[in-house]
Amino acid sequence: MQMKQRKQSLSLLVCSVLLAATALVAAGCSSQGSSTAEEPASVAATSEAAPATADTAAGSDQATVLGQGATEFTFTVVDGDGNETAYEIHTDKQTVGDALQELDLIDGEESEYGLYVKTVNGITVDYDTDGKYWAFYVDGEYAQTGVDSTEIVPGSAYSFRVEQ
Repeated sequence: MQMKQRKQSLSLLVCSVLLAATALVAAGCSSQGSSTAEEPASVAATSEAAPATADTAAGSDQATVLGQGATEFTFTVVDGDGNETAYEIHTDKQTVGDALQELDLIDGEESEYGLYVKTVNGITVDYDTDGKYWAFYVDGEYAQTGVDSTEIVPGSAYSFRVEQ
């Protein structure tokens, strides 16, 4: 009887170790996803195109580098599920809106108040249809100006977050 209990205990221990090893391998694989951050810096730095999706920057603590220019700032996108995608933007544009539009990171409609941003990083939200909107932040504070009239301050952090 004791022999049977030892075998069961040993089996349980082996299963636990295998389960833990599988979890560690799975966690390691997911943090190495197909991130554009794995591209050589020269390729990513010269990219003028398509924004990365939340999946391409997921699992990476480093920002994806986009654009070319003398001015640098950080740009973060927080989608409706709370997923964050970070970018390091390089530009010669004067406003945040111009820099982000040049890189196809934002899109929207012109209004009497400026650009009404409806799409950020390929994600569209529209207050009129879903009760959510993109909120613009400067250095963690709700922006006092629109993205298209906010002048770039080198080293500042800008972000868009889905809010309702």
